[in-house]
Amino acid sequence: MSVTTQTAAGAVAVDKPIVDLRGMWIGLALLNTFYLIVRIYEQVYGWRAGLDSFAPEFQTYWMSILWTEIPLELVSGIGLAGYLWKTRVRDMSTVTPRQEMRAIVDNVKWLVVYAAAIYWGASFFTEQDGTWHMTVIRDTDFTPSHIIEFYMSYPIYSVIAIGAFFHAKTRIPYFSKGYSLAYLIVSIGPFMIIPNVGLNEWGHTFWFMEELFVAPLHWGFVFFGWMALGVFGVVLQLLLNVHRLLGKEGVALLTE
Repeated sequence: MSVTTQTAAGAVAVDKPIVDLRGMWIGLALLNTFYLIVRIYEQVYGWRAGLDSFAPEFQTYWMSILWTEIPLELVSGIGLAGYLWKTRVRDMSTVTPRQEMRAIVDNVKWLVVYAAAIYWGASFFTEQDGTWHMTVIRDTDFTPSHIIEFYMSYPIYSVIAIGAFFHAKTRIPYFSKGYSLAYLIVSIGPFMIIPNVGLNEWGHTFWFMEELFVAPLHWGFVFFGWMALGVFGVVLQLLLNVHRLLGKEGVALLTE
C-alpha cells in the first residue's frame, strides 16, 4: 500500500509502500538456491573426496571451505551489526506511525528468512549429519557433514538473527527502549548451539562414539534449538504494536 502526496513544488511523490515483500522473496530465493547448490556439492564430493581426512583431496574440497567460511561469517556478522547500528534512528520520537508500521513489516520479513535458515541448519543438515555418521565412520571432527552443518549453516542463521535483532532495536521504537526477552531468546538461543558443538565433539572423541540422537550428549542441541520458539513472543510483541498503531493512529498511518 503506497501513498501519493503533494510536494511543496507541486510535484506528486509516491511514498514507499508499507508492505513490500520483494526483499524477503529475494532473500529466500538466494538462501534456498545457495543451500541447494551446497547439497549437490555434498552429494558429489562427500563420497568422492570426503571419506579420508588424510587424503590430499580432502584438504582441497573440504578443509578449504572450512577455512574460508569461518572468517567470512565472522566479518559478515560484525559488518551487518555495525551497518544497522550506524544507520540507526537516533531520535525515535521522530518516527511517524507509517514509518513504524513499515519497520514492523520489515522485521517480520527478517524473521521469515531467519526461519528458513533455521530449517536448513537445525533441521535439514542436522538430520543429515546423523544419517552420515551412522553410515560413515569418522576419522576427524571436521567431517564433510560438520563443515556444512556446524560451521556454515549454524553461523549463517546466527548472522541473520543478528540482523533481525539489530533491525528491531534500531528501527522500531518499542524495541529501542530496552531489551526484549523474547528477541534475546530467539536470537541468542539457537546461536548457543555453536559453543555446544565443542561439547559434542569432545564427547564423541573421548566418551560416546555412537551417533544416537537421543543420547544425553545431544540434549544441548535440542535445548538451545527449541529456543527458536521464542519467535512466538516476538511476533506477539510486533502484533501488539500493530494493534496500537491501527487502533489509535490508523488515520495518520494511512494519510501521512
